[in-house]
Amino acid sequence: MSGLFADLVGQNQAVALLDAALMHQRLAPAYLFAGPHGVGRRRAALRFLEGVLAGPTGSPAIRRRLEEGNHPDLLWVEPTYSEKGQLVPASKAAELGVSRRAAPQLRLEQIRDVSRFLARRAVEAPGCLVVLEGAEAMAEGAANALLKTLEEPGDGLLILLTAAPEQLLSTIRSRCQQIPFARLAPALMLEVLAGCGAPGAGPVDGGDPVELVELAAGSPGALLAHRQQWQTLPEGMADRLRGLAQGPPEPLVALELARDLCEVLDGEQQLWLLDWWQLVLWRQAPAPAQVPVLRRLEKLRSHLKAYVQPRLAWEVALLELARSSH
Repeated sequence: MSGLFADLVGQNQAVALLDAALMHQRLAPAYLFAGPHGVGRRRAALRFLEGVLAGPTGSPAIRRRLEEGNHPDLLWVEPTYSEKGQLVPASKAAELGVSRRAAPQLRLEQIRDVSRFLARRAVEAPGCLVVLEGAEAMAEGAANALLKTLEEPGDGLLILLTAAPEQLLSTIRSRCQQIPFARLAPALMLEVLAGCGAPGAGPVDGGDPVELVELAAGSPGALLAHRQQWQTLPEGMADRLRGLAQGPPEPLVALELARDLCEVLDGEQQLWLLDWWQLVLWRQAPAPAQVPVLRRLEKLRSHLKAYVQPRLAWEVALLELARSSH
């Protein structure tokens, strides 16, 4: 494996393609790094750009500047929330207390900024460099604007990171060289987690509930994110939900649960908790009788995403489950 990509674990195919492009100086104007969240797409983009700027052997100084986000020829764009007329990057939303019930988006004005950035003259690099995180989160207008940019790429280089390439316009995909990223086997997940100083995966290695490992589905980054969500749960909340897996709640229990979880969890945390609870239900009783319950929870998910008042949405869902048992 190339020394440039030595810290990218388990992505031999992606490394081979990127290494070959750097070695032969045959760079495409646009790349699509496609694969699950948390398996190394972002790190691969940084290392590839380091190779573009400093050659196949890389440069510690260039690496540091790229990782700190202070290179004048790099524009890194991520999905945003719209808050009081301002666009807040998804990575800053929790810190700034922005509501995260709706999914963040890559917006038209962001893609216009990308087009302007790519058209400018680079300061140090051969051309300007842009990375679009969460490319599948583009609104329709943004996607159409990006397509126009891809049709006239100029001297710049554009990297799209996506966990759902099928959600992109086929015309966008066709104008990018695709670089595939795979889920990691358990042993490689342990290697990645050890490399970043995190405990291992699984009930024995790191004390994770088995559902967190299953939700991660071969993604070390996803496991770390699930651990963070798990740690934010109020004490006893998980046990209360596990108890409901034994049977639908009594009406009073349902109302108390809806009140308690809405008082302490924001919208994103509630959606995560719903994912976890559905997996718990499925693991404990993967039978046809569970299908109506899981469908009702999917309806609850759609209500939470549609800005229905959260406590009301939970109350109605849990009360319906309670009535179905009597």
